[in-house]
Amino acid sequence: MKTDNTIHAQDPKAQDPKKIEKELGEFLNKKFGGSVRIISPSMQPQKKAISGKPPEKDKKRLIDFNIKPAELIAFLDQYVVRQQRAKSVLATKICTHFNRIRYEETREGKGAKITGNIKSNILMLGPTGIGKTYLIRLIANKIGVPFVKADATKFSETGYVGGDVEDLIRDLVKEADDDISLAECGIVYVDEIDKIAASPNVIGAQVSRTGVQRALLKPMEETEVDLKVPHDPVSMMQELEAFQRTGKRASRKVNTANILFILSGAFTGLTDLIRQRLTKQTIGFNSQVTAPGNDQELLQQTRAEDLVKFGFESEFIGRVPVRCILNTLEEADLYTILKMPNNPVILSKRLDFAAYGIDIAFEDAALKILAHRAFKENTGARGLVSVVEDALLPFEEKLPSREISRLVVTPKVLAEPAAMLADMLAEQPVHDWESDHQKARKKEILHITAHIRENWKPLSITHGLTLSQIRCDLAARYFCTHVMEIDDTIKQIKKFHDAVKEIELEVSKSADLNIVFEEDAIDFLIAQFIDHKASSEEILSKLYNEYYDGLNLIKEKTGKNRFFLSKADLMDSEAFLNDLIRKEIT
Repeated sequence: MKTDNTIHAQDPKAQDPKKIEKELGEFLNKKFGGSVRIISPSMQPQKKAISGKPPEKDKKRLIDFNIKPAELIAFLDQYVVRQQRAKSVLATKICTHFNRIRYEETREGKGAKITGNIKSNILMLGPTGIGKTYLIRLIANKIGVPFVKADATKFSETGYVGGDVEDLIRDLVKEADDDISLAECGIVYVDEIDKIAASPNVIGAQVSRTGVQRALLKPMEETEVDLKVPHDPVSMMQELEAFQRTGKRASRKVNTANILFILSGAFTGLTDLIRQRLTKQTIGFNSQVTAPGNDQELLQQTRAEDLVKFGFESEFIGRVPVRCILNTLEEADLYTILKMPNNPVILSKRLDFAAYGIDIAFEDAALKILAHRAFKENTGARGLVSVVEDALLPFEEKLPSREISRLVVTPKVLAEPAAMLADMLAEQPVHDWESDHQKARKKEILHITAHIRENWKPLSITHGLTLSQIRCDLAARYFCTHVMEIDDTIKQIKKFHDAVKEIELEVSKSADLNIVFEEDAIDFLIAQFIDHKASSEEILSKLYNEYYDGLNLIKEKTGKNRFFLSKADLMDSEAFLNDLIRKEIT
């Protein structure tokens, strides 16, 4: 069997598909035994190509990217507690990176490059459980670029053990739906990067760890990554299928020049090295000793020399010029996280119970208890998930089997779960759980309303809907009865608003009456959608039944065909029509 499986279009023998299939079959049999075999594409129903050619579609570009750092920071503030410095650094450098790509795509002299151009790759330092991955995923979703995440510990230099670092680039192409041009503007996030630092006390791991650092050097700067993977049967079959279709060897490569790399790690032990550096004294009587400070303050003073001493090669550290330090979360921060409307901990738990038709609400005092328990876990925000799951598991087990549609989490529920659960399941409960749930929900609506009002401007701009005070309240009511984030809630309110405008158009088309709803009438109809589950058809039917004859009469008598309806007019159609007829006809 040949060891070189490269297909040469010039060689007539190499162009024989049967010979290629035979060689590939021999390779697979030797590599995997009889567990993997080739089925020729000609023997299968003709579906779309495996990957020889990207599917025909509109290419996504960053040519219209125009997000500013302040806008991205405002977005992150809705999801992430504290970390103001980290949000500032990440938002600024990431926005600049992608706006620069957009600028270079549109400027005169497109294609001109700066010699020695340096990417603003970012290194994030901070303890576990403070939301490093969450931050980057939020940013990637907001700006709409492909995003892949991996742990540095799974990679090796050669790819024979663990994974090849170039697999990250190939994964970006998959995330971009095979759009190479979009993948070339993606984000690669590598967590636990501190685990590939060479340790002075460990001999065996040195080669592997420094090897991974060196393997990351080229992709982090600029290189061409071949999408075809040598010795990968799937990749070989893709090449075979492409060759059979075109008769040519396809060469697909990804340039990493504009791919942003973000690395993160806890860097346990780094503060000891910084402390040693800071406490060194100068020789002489006038020497001064620098106070070491706590770990958080020490991390803020991280230098390249500290990272090199920690075990990274200087070339590697040079590829990540931007450093971002994240703060440790305190108990008050954990409570604030639980109070944030978009926090995934409470939203996820609401979704768990909603799956059984149970509406769960949390009293504020209960959230403080959960934050206190999580802080004692000493695992940052991750501890919140554990304590919430532990506290509510008995209720999640028992309540779905009974006809219970509401659950309120109170301090007593957390302190005496068995007794409170028994009371909920009793035929005549001692506690008025329904009343407690309503009180907790009212307070929650007030809190969500205040949050939306505080962020009304960016939300209004993003969704193209003016968020008045009443609309903030409507959105809060909808949010508290539907499990979704605030952004999706505002989207839904915008859909209701658009549905009202569609009703105006439909009345004009079908009844030849030009009805215009005033703002308070629009809000009133949105409330009908939310509180009474009304449909557009039901509202149209009511308008026709109650208003058509009266408005049509006025139109025939006066020729007037434009009518403004307020909330009061919608609530009392008879009074509205009588008053209008008196003014217009008599």
